[in-house]
Amino acid sequence: MTHPTSPSRTKLVLAFAAVYLIWGSTYLAIRFAIETVPPFLVGGFRFISAGALMYAFLRARGVARPTGTQWRSAFIIGPMLLTGGNGGIVWSEQFIPSGVVALMVACVPLWMLLLAWLRGGGRPSPREWLGVAMGLFGVSMLVSMGGVPVAGSVSPLGALVMLCSTLSWSVGSMFAREAPLPASPLLGSAMEMLAGGAGMLLIALVRGEFTQLASSSVSMRSALSIVYLAGFGSIVAFSAYKWLLSRVSPAVVGTYAFVNPVVAVALGWAFASEALTGRTLLAMVVIVGAVVMISLKPRHLVLADPAE
Repeated sequence: MTHPTSPSRTKLVLAFAAVYLIWGSTYLAIRFAIETVPPFLVGGFRFISAGALMYAFLRARGVARPTGTQWRSAFIIGPMLLTGGNGGIVWSEQFIPSGVVALMVACVPLWMLLLAWLRGGGRPSPREWLGVAMGLFGVSMLVSMGGVPVAGSVSPLGALVMLCSTLSWSVGSMFAREAPLPASPLLGSAMEMLAGGAGMLLIALVRGEFTQLASSSVSMRSALSIVYLAGFGSIVAFSAYKWLLSRVSPAVVGTYAFVNPVVAVALGWAFASEALTGRTLLAMVVIVGAVVMISLKPRHLVLADPAE
């Protein structure tokens, strides 16, 4: 891709730092947010506020009003990406360490590869099949086998919810590639945040989370974490990600899928006392290695992060 002017090195470094470090840190921020705020309220507040701010800003700058068809697409994509995808992450972090959640999210490219094949995108190569097998093996290392707890493992229910959430994210991502959306990618993202956030608030209402919130005290750490997730995770880092896609190759931008799990595991260990066992480290090497093998072909890269 060519451009009239090349971006400065400083801008590129800052943009990659946002995608690598901020997105990687959102898993820990979610962990802190759900300490005193119910999970689907965390996601609902986060995406409604971030989406509303982005939508208002873009419309004030003259971006065209979206059509009814585009809103319909947003209300399909948003719930799949955010309500189902991110919602599963937030819920799972009640029971699974944030670093382990990030490792399981790194398996999204496996789903994308298989979905692309099912939609007629070509049979995966032997190397790609090996990547899928490695990824599944890495996930299995994190799950208790036979009901017997193992150091560094997670519950089968938590793993199942995470697999379903990553599948929801992947299906939504595939649909978004062909759905009618605004010409402005940021406006489309804001619409999806509003739709996905509304879905999370609806689930929160059904689960009685508003009542739980009213009867509990919200800590400053939880409140600041939600602000961080909305402002830095969903607006700053996502905008940097969109900017990078227009300046460098998708294959280079997609390297965040290798870095985010490492950042999340390190931060969870350093700031949340999450266990960093040999089993977890080995699973990290296996899963990240599987993503590298699959992503050698840029057509299979997943160009967004469920934790946004």
